[in-house]
This record gives sequence, structure tokens and C-alpha cells, in this order.
Amino acid sequence: MSTASAVPAPRSAAAVALIALIASAAAMGISPVFVREAGVGPYTSAFYRVFLALPLLWVWARLETRRADAPLAPGWTRAQVAAGVFFTIDLFFWHLACLKTTIANATLLATMAPVWVMLLSMVIGERVTRTMLTGLAVCVGGGAILVGSSWQFAPERLMGDLYGVATSVGFGLYFLAVRVARREAPAGVILWRSSLVTSALLGLVALALENVWVPTTLGGVAALVAMASISHVGGQGLLAYALGHLSAAFSSLVIFLEAIAAALFGWLIFHEALGLLQGVGGLAILFGIWVARPRKPA
Repeated sequence: MSTASAVPAPRSAAAVALIALIASAAAMGISPVFVREAGVGPYTSAFYRVFLALPLLWVWARLETRRADAPLAPGWTRAQVAAGVFFTIDLFFWHLACLKTTIANATLLATMAPVWVMLLSMVIGERVTRTMLTGLAVCVGGGAILVGSSWQFAPERLMGDLYGVATSVGFGLYFLAVRVARREAPAGVILWRSSLVTSALLGLVALALENVWVPTTLGGVAALVAMASISHVGGQGLLAYALGHLSAAFSSLVIFLEAIAAALFGWLIFHEALGLLQGVGGLAILFGIWVARPRKPA
């Protein structure tokens, strides 16, 4: 798997990366369903999401480094460690938000990450264009419409909404760290190493705050395994691949599709409200992404 460099990605690579981003958004969008069905506390489910993914990630990393044409991956870098720390922050608050507010609200607030990515992209030497900012504004507006009917002031959901905002900060910083790490190493290696950091930190959090490790049902076990394989290996893996070919700012906008996927899953499985306004919001998000699309290879 190729690494990112200063050389622009070919159009074919950029197209594949865009498809990977869309699939990544769908894989991450279903994770709130698994969180609710896990049968363990939010910190423990966050730990299992990453820990159970480690065997598959190890195999992926080994396959990448054994390829004859694969460049030598450097040793551990600060960006790889930072990605693991920031993803810990992301999951810590994300799993709390999934339990304390609606799936649609939690996902919309979490997908505010592009705001932080665009504000900080200059720190990693990437330019944010006017079309990206326009696309961001349209996506944010579409996201607000998407959850508009379910967004009411409710004291019992306020903390969950705030957890969603904190999630967006962690996820935005994670985006930037992975983008930097992809300049030197392939996706599987980065995800394997950063996930080691995340699982260690979340394991300590779960031990200190919950210390209840066994799901109450077989369905909970299945939910944890699915979350690890689909949402982490699939969702985060595809995201890490795409960030080797597309800018962090544009990639973060495509992840707004996660809000659409989560709203659909919430409607199908938990019967959360979804109607005409949500459809309009979803279309606005798609339009915002189209507006912000790279006019030339990223």
C-alpha cells in the first residue's frame, strides 16, 4: 500500500480513496448501534472496539511490510502515538454520547470534526480552499437539518450533546495526526501502532471506572466483535488509507456521510424519527461534499 508524499495522487488513486472514505463513513455510522447493544459500559465497549481489532490489524500491517515493493516503514513516530492518544479522546466521549443522547445527535456533533480540521490544517502544512469552506458551511447546515426535528432542549440529553462536541475535537485531531503519519508509513502499520496506544489507554480507563468486562448476553459479544471488525478495522482502516491520498480537510467533509448513515440505522433499528426534513439535510450534505471536491488530484 503506497504512502503519502509531496507528489500529487493520480486521479485513479484519488477516486479509490474517495470510495474508501464513503465506505468508511458507513462503517463508522453503524457503531452507535453496536455500542447500545454491547452489554458492557461505554468505556469497556470502547476498549473492546480497539482491542478485539488488534489481531486483524497485526495481520494487515505484516502483509504490508512483507510486500516486495513496500517501502520500509519507519519506527514509531510522534504522529502515530498522537493518533492513538487522540482516538482515545474521541472514543472516550463518543461512547458516552451514544448512550446519553440520540444516535443522530451524537453522530452530527461528532462529525463537527471538519471544523477543527480546517482550523488547524495549516499546522500540518495543508491549504484550505474557499470551496472547502463553502462545502463545510453547506454540510453543517445539512447536518443541522438532518437532526432538526429531534433537536430539542432536554436536560437529560445535554451532557450527551456536550460529549458529542468533545468527540469532534478528538476526532479532528486524530484526522490531522493520521494524515501526517501517512506521509511516512502505510495505513495498516499506522492503524496497528495507534490502536496499541488506544487500547492500552482505554483499558486503564475501563479498569478504573467500570471494571466489568463480560457482556451480559451473547448478542453483546456479537456486537463487540462486529464493532471491532466493521467500525474499527473497516471504518478506521479505510479512513487511514484515504488520508494517504486526499487532504485532511476534504476527507473530513466526506465523513459527514456518517451522520446520514447513523440516522438511517437509528431509524431502521431504534425507530428514531426520520422524515422529509432529514432527507433534505442528507441531500444538503451530499451537495456540500460535491462543492468541496478537489478540482485536481489532492
